[in-house]
This record gives sequence, structure tokens and C-alpha cells, in this order.
Amino acid sequence: MNITQKSIKSTCSNCKLVINIKILQSTLNFSSLSSNCLQTLTDYSESPRPISNPLHNFLPKTQNPQNTVTLICSALKNTNSDHFALLQKNIKDTGLISYLSNNEISRVILRCQSDPLTALSFFNWVKTDLGINPNPKNYCIVIHILTWSKNFKKAMQIMSELVNLHSVDVFESLGSSCSLCNWDPVVFDMLIKAFLKVNMVKDGYRAFRKTVKCGINPSVITINCLLTGLSKLNYSKKCWEVYAEMERIGVHPNSCTFNILTHVLCKDEDVNKVNDFMEKMEEEGFQPDIVTYNTLVSSYCRKGRMKDAVYLYQIMYIRGVSPDLFTYTSLINGFCKKGNVRDAHQLFVRMADSGLKPDLILYNTLISGYCKGGMMQDARFLLHDMIGEGVYPDKFTCSVLVRGHQKQDNLVSAVNLVTELQRFGLVVSRDIYRYLIDALCMENRPFAAKALIDRVSSDRYEPDNNHYRELIESFCRCDCPDEALCLKAEMVSKDLKPDIGTYRAIIKCLCKSGRSMDANSLMKEMIGYDVPPDIEVCRALINGHCQEDNFCEAESLLSFFAQEFEIFDTVCYNAIVRLLSAEADIAKLMKFQDKMRNVGFAPNQLTCKYIIDGLQKAARVHKINI
Repeated sequence: MNITQKSIKSTCSNCKLVINIKILQSTLNFSSLSSNCLQTLTDYSESPRPISNPLHNFLPKTQNPQNTVTLICSALKNTNSDHFALLQKNIKDTGLISYLSNNEISRVILRCQSDPLTALSFFNWVKTDLGINPNPKNYCIVIHILTWSKNFKKAMQIMSELVNLHSVDVFESLGSSCSLCNWDPVVFDMLIKAFLKVNMVKDGYRAFRKTVKCGINPSVITINCLLTGLSKLNYSKKCWEVYAEMERIGVHPNSCTFNILTHVLCKDEDVNKVNDFMEKMEEEGFQPDIVTYNTLVSSYCRKGRMKDAVYLYQIMYIRGVSPDLFTYTSLINGFCKKGNVRDAHQLFVRMADSGLKPDLILYNTLISGYCKGGMMQDARFLLHDMIGEGVYPDKFTCSVLVRGHQKQDNLVSAVNLVTELQRFGLVVSRDIYRYLIDALCMENRPFAAKALIDRVSSDRYEPDNNHYRELIESFCRCDCPDEALCLKAEMVSKDLKPDIGTYRAIIKCLCKSGRSMDANSLMKEMIGYDVPPDIEVCRALINGHCQEDNFCEAESLLSFFAQEFEIFDTVCYNAIVRLLSAEADIAKLMKFQDKMRNVGFAPNQLTCKYIIDGLQKAARVHKINI
């Protein structure tokens, strides 16, 4: 009897299904295939290769291409562990490897149906040792054989590889291979899971629709996996389509199904639908479990509906469902976000009294709530309790505490906290050190920041270029150029290259302190390190020399910046004009004007004003002298 005309009874997870392959083929538009496993399969992936050549009959049997499948199958029956190595040598030496197409691979695998592990070994040998890429049909036959023999793990591995490597319609390939070998409908469950495993959720959904259309009912476990994948992508509409399909085909949901759909409703923020769905859930005999309650409590807390969340918390006790750590974390986080830290603390105490041990997440939640409420002393006490219970703070804990102290304008306490954590033997994150150093620098407390760096050097913390620059800029804002110069020298000794921001800050500070010649030296060092000056450096130096009445140096620098770096800054130019105008030396002013015009400077309206002021002052001086 042709296999397309009979029904095949197969076990599929929970129940026995009777699958009519004729319906499957007509649904997928498959062609009628012979059930003889030894037939020559048509390979559509490449042009037909005729190997039935009368001349081949004159060759020895071991070299006849028509015997390729028989020779391989004979070799596979050899119990020698090295039979693959010998087989590879033989087919290469005889030149038969060129005739080993996907057709022949399928025929060999089909002949090994009774020994699925040998079929799998041959399939892997073809891929790895011979370097031949099996086509989707080869994959599907191996998957069917492994599934039929209950080697689900290995079948799932091959299935995952298939959906990753081939862009073909895997469902159709699996279906068209059903008539070639024994098969189990669970293979389509595995296909859906394989798509979900590699995050191809849409493909998994399409495979589910096709599976149902062919009259094969996926298991509730597979459907739950599909619902979870769709929920993660916020495909709530498709979730309900899948649920409706479950009811239509008679696949009974379990508590996991209802919990997933409850989560979907909570994400959609439709409270009325949640209540209706909960009633339906109970009507079907499912009582809400800890997962259901946690989903609802967490949803209410995220929306700030603390009364509803607390009500559910009380209902849990009434129905004998004990709240777990997740329940308490959700409620405490909800109270903290509302600013109701006292109630959060009472709930924390109640949880501890019930015998539950708080974890790092719960401690961090409550500490964060204390810090946001400015209750730093309570936060410190909770930190001590946390360490005493053997739960060590992480990067988030330290960050929240440090920012909490800064919010209270008490960075000193934050620095002391870091020292305290070091005493406990805790390794403080480098990010915390960076944050504290930056905060101290922004508050213009560079000496405290430098002391902190020296104190934490035992933790192998080394400031980088950015932190040196922040520290140097802070010293310069505090008019401490010598300390800034020392830090710059320290940078150079550590092979850290100061950038333009570092040099700019020190040069400005030196010029502001009346040490423009020292600033000149630093500018030359900067250029020596291939750090070109910018317009701010130019202005700082020229304004500094003008304030010190050092016209010659200011003029020299103006020409130098223009000729070497093409910095034509009118502000610098006018600063020198203003200096000469104040001296009322018209001849010197005119000579400077001519010289700068040759360099490329052009006077503007402010330049003319300064010149007029100089002329007027010179006229007054001349009149007084007369």
C-alpha cells in the first residue's frame, strides 16, 4: 500500500495523533513520493548529474560511481572506529567523492534509518570532513530519523542549525520529507521551538499557523514558548490569536498559559480585561498562583496603584499563597517611588520576620528610596545591616549612596563612605572614584580630590587624562598654578599626554597670576608635544603680556600665532592697539599698524576707536606740554 494512502499513528508528547499524510501533502502542495527508501531522490538544489553510464560497468566495483551509495553503506557497517577515515581515503583515492551529491547523501541516510546514530555520524562527517554542504532535504531526513528514534536533543540541534543556515521554507521541507521515512508529528513542535530558540519569533508564529492548518496540534508547552516569545516582542494581538486557536483545536491551556496571558494584559495596561480574564481563569479551574499574583502586584506597583497592590498582597495571605522575595521587592519599590519610605521599611521588617532573606536587589531598592528621600543616616544603617548579613554592595549601591550624599551637599560624608567600604575589604568600583573626583573638582575642592586619589591608590586606581584635566582645571580655578604644574609633570612622568584643555587651563591661570613668561614656556612645551595652541591660548597669553605692559612680547606672539598657526584674532590685535593707545605713542602705534597689516590683520570699528582715543590723548599731552 502506498504510504500516501494510509494513516500513520505517532506519539506526540501527551497524546497519540492520527495524521493523514495525504491531507498534509495536499495542504502543502507536495508531490506524491514513493515510500521506497532506496529510491534515487531528485536533487533540486543542483543540475541533474547522470551517473548511470554503461561504461561505468567496465570499472572495478570500488570505482564504479553507481556503487557509491552501496560502498558507503557497507563501510558504515564496519565496527572499526576508524571506518570514516578509511572511507574518506577510499572515496578520495577512487575519485568517487565527485559523485557524492546531495541525492546520494539522502540515500545513504535513508538506508541508515534503523541506526539513527550512524546516520547522524555520516551526516556530520559529510559536513565537517568532506566539506560538502548538505541541502535542506538532507537535514530534514536526519531530523525525522532522530525524532522517530526519540533522540530529541540531537534532532533539536540539527533543527536549530537548519533554520540558521537555510532561508528556505523549513516547514515545507520537513513536510515533503515525511513520505520518505518514518516520522513523528512532534517534529513540527520542535520546528516552532527552534525558531524561537534563535529569536525568529515571526517564523515560529508562521510555523505554528501552518502546523495547525495541517491538522497537527502543537503541545501546550510549545504554545507557551510561542506566547512568551510574542509577549517579549509586544505582539499582544498575535498572543490572543494563538490563544483563540488553542481553544479552536482543543489544546487545553495550563496555569503557565494563563500566567503568560496575564502578563500580556498587564503590559497592555487594560485593568478591566485583566479582571475578566482572571474570572475566566478561575471558571476553568485554575487558581492564581504566586506567578500570577506577582505579575499583577508588579504591574500595579509600576503604575503607582499601591492600594490595589496591597489589596492583592492581603488576598494572597487569605488564599494561602505566601508572598516571595519578588512580591516584597515590587511592593517596596512601589512605595519608594511614591516617596513612602516608612511603609517600605515596615514591609521590609515584616518580610524579614517571615523568614525571607533579602537579596542585593531588595537592599538596593530600599537604600535607593532612603537616598531619594534624603534619609542618609537610615541608608547608612541599612548598608551596615546588609554587609552584616553577608550581602555585599555593588556598583549601584555605592553610586546611589554617593549621589545621595552629594544631593545633601555633603561630599565629605561620601568620601568617608568610600574609606569605610575599603575598611570592610570591599572593592569600590572605579566609576565611583571617578564620580567622586569629578564631583569634588566641580565644587572647586581640588585638594580633597587629590587626597582621595592618593588614598585610593591602594585599589590600583590610576586617574586617566580626563581626570587629570578635571583636577588641573579645578586647581587653576582656585588660582593654584603651582599645584596644577605639579600634576601636569606627574602626567608626563606616567606617559600621559596632556591635551589642549590641560595646557589651556594652566596657561590662563599663569597669565592671570602675572606669570606670562612662565605661560610662554608652557606654550613652547605644548607645541613641542604636537599640541597646537588654539585661539583661547592666544588670547590668554597676549592679554597677560598686555596687562604686564610687555608690548614687545605681545607683538611677537601675535605675529607668531598668525604666521605659524594662521590664528588671526582681532581681539588680540585690538588688545595691543589699546595698550599702545593708552601710552599715547602715535608713532609706535602707526608702526605697529603697518607691520600687522603686512602680516594679514585688518582693523575693525573697535580698532579705529582705540586709535582715535590714542590720538586724542596724545593731543592732550602735547597741549599740556606746550
